[in-house]
Amino acid sequence: MAKIGIIGAGSWGTALSLVLNDNDHEVTVWSVLEAEIEMLNREHEHKDKLPGVMIPESITFTTDLKLTCNDKDLLVLAVPSPFTRSTAHMMSDKVKDNQLILSVAKGIEEDTLDRLSEIIKEEIPNAAVAVMSGPSHAEEVSRKIPTTCVVGAEDKNTAEYIQDLFMNPNFRVYTSPDILGIELGGALKNVVALAAGVADGLGYGDNTKAALITRGIAEITRLGIKMGANIKTFAGLTGIGDLIVTCASMHSRNRRAGILIGQGKTMQEAMDEVKMVVEGVYSAKAALALSKKYDVKMPIIEQVNLVLFSDKPAKEAVKDLMQRDKTDEITWEGY
Repeated sequence: MAKIGIIGAGSWGTALSLVLNDNDHEVTVWSVLEAEIEMLNREHEHKDKLPGVMIPESITFTTDLKLTCNDKDLLVLAVPSPFTRSTAHMMSDKVKDNQLILSVAKGIEEDTLDRLSEIIKEEIPNAAVAVMSGPSHAEEVSRKIPTTCVVGAEDKNTAEYIQDLFMNPNFRVYTSPDILGIELGGALKNVVALAAGVADGLGYGDNTKAALITRGIAEITRLGIKMGANIKTFAGLTGIGDLIVTCASMHSRNRRAGILIGQGKTMQEAMDEVKMVVEGVYSAKAALALSKKYDVKMPIIEQVNLVLFSDKPAKEAVKDLMQRDKTDEITWEGY
């Protein structure tokens, strides 16, 4: 049995607490929101985000960050990506040297273009950091629907240790050394999912969705390779796998927000209606900045930014994507 602290009591943090509790680990979950912790302790149910899923009393919920971090075999950082830096900063004086921290959120910091693992290392330099990502809606994980994820770490022993903590008949975990690729896939698919949602909101069909998914993974892969990631990652769980589920499922807050934008709502109106952090909105500018920094063409990412932040009509964005200069899918030279 391991002692595990989960930082963040939202849908994903709570769902992972259930997985780890099922595996007979001692789990403590923290939230900065007192009302959220009071509800979880009183109702044993996250009525806002995981309604109908009962939470066993063996899981401890608290607002005491020191208690959550102290003497733990693993800390799981599960706050939404815009709050990763501020939360890691709060944790920095409460963790032991070489503390293993698993980042499970998805995003890229807009101002610095840092990935979440880089942010954690900056704020908690004495920690060891790993990441976990994949097609894994909390709503389904919490209901024990079979799910697969991938853990990335700098060394294989660390990845396999985390794999063993999480693995059970309903939650399968693979390992990978490609932290960079895992984080890029997890963050950038949210931006493409916004585009997929916009297409749904405009009333377009399966052909359009398939085009966005396939051309979206092409853009993500081009950038990832240029940054030094492994191409195989983008054909895996945190690449095409996560992109498919996020573009296709109504559990996806990014797709839901995109649908509302396609129906004519502003970005802020869509975010307010979804009532959850729409991480693709926060990653969109960073994705565009990365494309320019590494000189990689990412037309879908570019059009999403124009729709979100420059009030470009969604139909016009689709028209401009369709009428770009003709090109090859696979180059003829050297084929």
